[in-house]
Amino acid sequence: MRPGYDFQGKRVLVVGLARTGEAVSLFAAGYGATVTATDEKDESELAATAKKLRNAGVKLKLGGHPADLLVEKDLIVASPGVPSNLPLLVNARKAGIAVWSEVELAWRFLRGKLVAITGSNGKTTTTALTAHLLQTAGVETFVGGNIGTPLLAFVESSTDSSVTVAEVSSFQLENIEAFRPDIGVLLNLSPDHLDRHGSFEEYAAAKMRLFSNQLDRDCVVLNADDPAVTKRMPSGQQVFWFSRQKRVATGTFLCDGQIVFRREGDEVVLAKRHDIPLRGEHNVENVLAACTAAYLAGADPVAIANGVKTFRGVEHRLEFVAEINGVEFFNDSKATNVDAALKAIEAFPGPLIVILGGKDKGSPYTPLIEPLKQHARTAILIGAAAGKIAADFGDAVPYVHAETLDRAVQLAISAAQPGDTVLLAPACSSFDQFENYEQRGHVFKQLVRGAEERFSSRAPLRRV
Repeated sequence: MRPGYDFQGKRVLVVGLARTGEAVSLFAAGYGATVTATDEKDESELAATAKKLRNAGVKLKLGGHPADLLVEKDLIVASPGVPSNLPLLVNARKAGIAVWSEVELAWRFLRGKLVAITGSNGKTTTTALTAHLLQTAGVETFVGGNIGTPLLAFVESSTDSSVTVAEVSSFQLENIEAFRPDIGVLLNLSPDHLDRHGSFEEYAAAKMRLFSNQLDRDCVVLNADDPAVTKRMPSGQQVFWFSRQKRVATGTFLCDGQIVFRREGDEVVLAKRHDIPLRGEHNVENVLAACTAAYLAGADPVAIANGVKTFRGVEHRLEFVAEINGVEFFNDSKATNVDAALKAIEAFPGPLIVILGGKDKGSPYTPLIEPLKQHARTAILIGAAAGKIAADFGDAVPYVHAETLDRAVQLAISAAQPGDTVLLAPACSSFDQFENYEQRGHVFKQLVRGAEERFSSRAPLRRV
């Protein structure tokens, strides 16, 4: 039985009014709390949200976070985009006020099993695939969290037999208290969000909080091929490994082209390697993790095999956009860190033209040099991080500055030759020029498809 939370008579402060903050405000107000919501944006930027919340009885403090917001508050729920070192939150903790993330609150009310998936890269693909495998098996499944829909949206619909599959970020895990997934999955660990966490150790510690409240009966799914993961293995829970490089004693691995699950000496084939429709070895790891989680959550092997075959990937993750005059264009706007960009580059034999740049997240770009030398014809640099990327590359990699994504696509089309691939894999966040990586990906696709239409509308040459 999960602990829930009695909102009656409670005074709740919600910090940050993006999708998550709005959902929390409406949920808490609906359960009888007196809710105040605050955001740094002013009324003009949040007009629609402000109207909806006021209609639900939520008080608003917009344009900043004044210190008096903490007066007589029982609970604070912070949106993922709000830094945990925000003075308002720091002072709240000092005053003994609980500070939770939305996933902490939702977990207390959700029914059924919870599969929570985190990692530096591959979270969204693995989350979507795990849900697809369970749905293929006929399991009532909800999918959300960091993937887009707040988990609170599923509280009323969840049942004792349903499974909720959640993508969970380090930002969300910073502010958990009792959050406990039945199945926790850690895909990999590489430097990311160092601009917020300060160091790789702090970032990794935030990820490992996923397992901090699990019981002996709960399941942990870990990447046996990632040294940063294996050195941090939690103890006490049932641990299942996944590996594309070696046989594991307990978990999922590749053997003679088959995906095999092994437990207590018994083995079962879940799918075949050649049925995986996704490009790149990193996606083989994602499939292994998803198969493991889905099987542990109750999906049968036949359904898992069918689900692997029929999964078509996720938008903005190595997404094919178009082919123009023999040049293919792929959108991997979700490659928001260096390791994700590296994996995207290595998914193609080349020759590539790679669009890099955006808002820097604190990691060096030097790990991209060798993959670019092996796979790419040139790199095109955009956004605020372009100067740092160029400095890290030096003379090792040919590159050109484009500043904007529009200009980058123009330069890529001019430079590309038949047989080339143009890949958007920024290795940076999008917040210097776009609202999020989704908007960046959509703009890239619009630019490419606009070029495709212009090319296809040209009159064919006459032969005489």
